[in-house]
Amino acid sequence: MTRNRLILLAASGSAALLLAALAFQYIGGMAPCPLCIWQRWPHLAAILAAPLALLAPGAIGPLAGSAAAATSGGIGIYHTGVERSWWEGPQACAAGGDIGRLSTQELMEQIMAAPVVRCDEVPWEMLGLSMASWNAAASFALAGLWLWTLAVPRGRQ
Repeated sequence: MTRNRLILLAASGSAALLLAALAFQYIGGMAPCPLCIWQRWPHLAAILAAPLALLAPGAIGPLAGSAAAATSGGIGIYHTGVERSWWEGPQACAAGGDIGRLSTQELMEQIMAAPVVRCDEVPWEMLGLSMASWNAAASFALAGLWLWTLAVPRGRQ
């Protein structure tokens, strides 16, 4: 396979994951939690790395694409740990804090501002893996694909 095709395949993989997440949200009605949103941004960065990888000589484009995909994978692993109660998620994923000192009005405002979707709940899974877990696996595979492009000589376009 040529280097350019590998680059386009890697970027297309990130695009497919991003489109799948949006389809789950807008077609499937599954609102994302904050960690779900965080996993999306690196895929956008990987997609944007493709033109750089195609046009610029050197390794900067493929390395940027690989780093972006691996970042999404890392967030997916973190999210999986939150879902499985291996560790706590960020404060943005659950209401909390010291509510004993809040007035009734402040407590009501905090409740109304709390995220609707919690990061520690699994809304969908397949073969025992959540969307976060599947994203992690696919993202790390895409990171490897980006790195593979570095092994293909630039002359083989």
